[in-house]
Amino acid sequence: MTDIPTHWTVRHFSRANPAGPECDSVPALLRRLADSVEALGPVEVQDVVIAAEVTEHGPWWSGTVYIHLPEEEDEEASGSAPSS
Repeated sequence: MTDIPTHWTVRHFSRANPAGPECDSVPALLRRLADSVEALGPVEVQDVVIAAEVTEHGPWWSGTVYIHLPEEEDEEASGSAPSS
C-alpha cells in the first residue's frame, strides 16, 4: 500500500484573448493555451478550465491550465519537499 499525500501543490497559469473585437475567438484562445504549454517543455497537464466573461464585443474567453512539473513529481515520489 502506498502512502497518500496529505496535500500537494499544483502550478497553474492563465491566458485570455486580447480585449476587443477578437475576444470571442475560442480557437485563438486554445492556440494561445497550447503554445504556452509547449513553451514549458515536458509537463503533465492536470486540468484545463475555460470560462467567458460577457462584454460589449461578446464573450471574452480565458483559460487556466493546471500543471505538474517533472522534477516536482520526482520529489513527491521520493517523499522530499520541493525546494523554493
